[in-house]
Amino acid sequence: MNNPLTTQASNNVPTREALIDALRTVFDPEIPVNIYDLGLIYRLEVDGQGRVEVEMTLTAPACPVAGTLPYEVGRVIDTVPGVSDARVRLVWHPPWTQERMSEEALLQLGLL
Repeated sequence: MNNPLTTQASNNVPTREALIDALRTVFDPEIPVNIYDLGLIYRLEVDGQGRVEVEMTLTAPACPVAGTLPYEVGRVIDTVPGVSDARVRLVWHPPWTQERMSEEALLQLGLL
């Protein structure tokens, strides 16, 4: 059976790239890198009706923004034209590690 969620755009449905651009406007308050390049987004899918599902994590379970950052992600996704619904789920497995960071993020933090 096919998964009803895809990353393909049709008609007025937002593209994966538009969603990623929106996610790149959200920053971890303790690390000056956006959450997408930081590797906090584990899954990003959109279906043909513009429903978006995001699975994300935080750098640590005790992160002080655990209660607010997922809400902010949902708010930002909702602003992308064509999004009809956004569901954000906070997950802890697999645990976040620096290996999930993009090369750009590593360069920005002086880790490369």
